Amino acid sequence: MKYERKKIKSRRMDSLLDVYIWFYTGCILVIMGSIATVIGPGVKDPLVRTLNTEIPAVGVSLIFLTYNSTIALLTFIAATTIITLILLRAIVRLEEMGAEL
Repeated sequence: MKYERKKIKSRRMDSLLDVYIWFYTGCILVIMGSIATVIGPGVKDPLVRTLNTEIPAVGVSLIFLTYNSTIALLTFIAATTIITLILLRAIVRLEEMGAEL
């Protein structure tokens, strides 16, 4: 009897497909989230505007997740913290000046 090699589907191809799915999903979230944050549905509440910036941050972390999970986690935490602090400070500053939001 001859030894027959079994044709095993390469695991590498499946993981490569997963990488493309996460990368393109991240790109779509960054583009659509940025457009939605800038144009938006005319939300007047500044806190809701601040929360809308989290969608592109998740997209950026998905893009970095395709390369390295540690970089993705650190980038998501840093980007979320910095964006939130800057926007909340801007909101407080505008309210101190008496601007109507």
